[in-house]
Amino acid sequence: MNAEIIAVGTELLLGQIANTNGAYLAQKLAEIGVNVYYQTVVGDNPKRLESVLRMAENRSDLVLTIGGLGPTEDDLTKQIVARHLEEPLVTDTDAKKKIDEYAAKTGKNLTPNNAKQALKIQNAISLTNHNGFAVGDLYLSHHGTGYVLLPGPPAECIMMIDRELIPQLKKRGQQSHVFTSRVMRFIGIGESKLVDDLSDLIDHQTNPTIAPYAKMAEVTLRVTASAANEDQAETLIQDTVDKILARDGQYFYGYGDDNSLANVVVNQLIDRKLSITAAESLTAGEFQSTIGSVPGVSAVFPGGFVTYANEAKHQLLSIPSDVIDSQGVVSEATAIWMAKQARAKMQTDIAVSFTGVAGPDELEGQPAGTVWIGIAYRDEEPKAYLYRFTNGRQQIRARSVMAGLDLIRQRLAVN
Repeated sequence: MNAEIIAVGTELLLGQIANTNGAYLAQKLAEIGVNVYYQTVVGDNPKRLESVLRMAENRSDLVLTIGGLGPTEDDLTKQIVARHLEEPLVTDTDAKKKIDEYAAKTGKNLTPNNAKQALKIQNAISLTNHNGFAVGDLYLSHHGTGYVLLPGPPAECIMMIDRELIPQLKKRGQQSHVFTSRVMRFIGIGESKLVDDLSDLIDHQTNPTIAPYAKMAEVTLRVTASAANEDQAETLIQDTVDKILARDGQYFYGYGDDNSLANVVVNQLIDRKLSITAAESLTAGEFQSTIGSVPGVSAVFPGGFVTYANEAKHQLLSIPSDVIDSQGVVSEATAIWMAKQARAKMQTDIAVSFTGVAGPDELEGQPAGTVWIGIAYRDEEPKAYLYRFTNGRQQIRARSVMAGLDLIRQRLAVN
């Protein structure tokens, strides 16, 4: 089955809000074997919406609209779709009752535009709105094409997709095959290098498919397979995953859309009962804030240091003045001392340090993006590593944090 998503709203065209509903809907449809080949965004204009509907009907088995079901004058999706289907609008009694009960409970007078949200297309299946009033519609067939109307507010739309639409599509036998995806996450390798390493797999992909995506300081690969059932799809995925790991496994750190390097590293520290601290200069506490967002981190993170100024490095970390005076704050020596002293003072297994130039100006003759990251691990000799980042002050700081996490990940991989 081939589907098309039409997001309705001038605010989407103007970039005032992002079309997150469309992405979520496409993902959920893929999970039940519905291919989304087109996504369109159209403003609150009846003629243009009608034109898009005609185009979608000619090339798709299922047309899904998002937005335009509200009470205001520019919420015209249901009216335009009903006219296109040559069906009248009728009142959904359950939706109208919900609106009336809300009005009675709050003491608000029901207005005609509120009642508009209870309308549905005649002969359509109503999709209950669990977080709002605008009822959704599932119209089974018009010239061989099905129609779905969903509300625009994300809290309403996502709930309706999960609790109403997907179960209805499954119930009506729309699931011809299963699509399953696994997201692989990589750090320390650029998208172009990773794609080049996997070029033969990507160039000849059929099933599964491999989709690379570059994020800030990392790269993800979405491996997607289709099969008669989930077990078969997972077998296909695992075969491809094994081939990818055989080539670039040293850069791989975890699976999942919502996973993060901080989450992986902190949980490894918890599992191994290894404590950690940090001494931060240019990152100004961003590393500690990042690991602090992971649940359970208090078991391994007693605290750390933010030593932005040189004097703070003297006072809080007891770094000898002659180290900074002779080597400079942006130096291997300073990074090593920061990590060594932080670990000694907090009595932790690991310490990581950050010193460098966030920009926009140079410091000590070093350009913005020059960063030294130190790591002290138990009784091993502390080391520091030089990085050169670009793309502005905030990205330099964020990339520094990711690099620090990756240094810890690499050290933990040793034993």
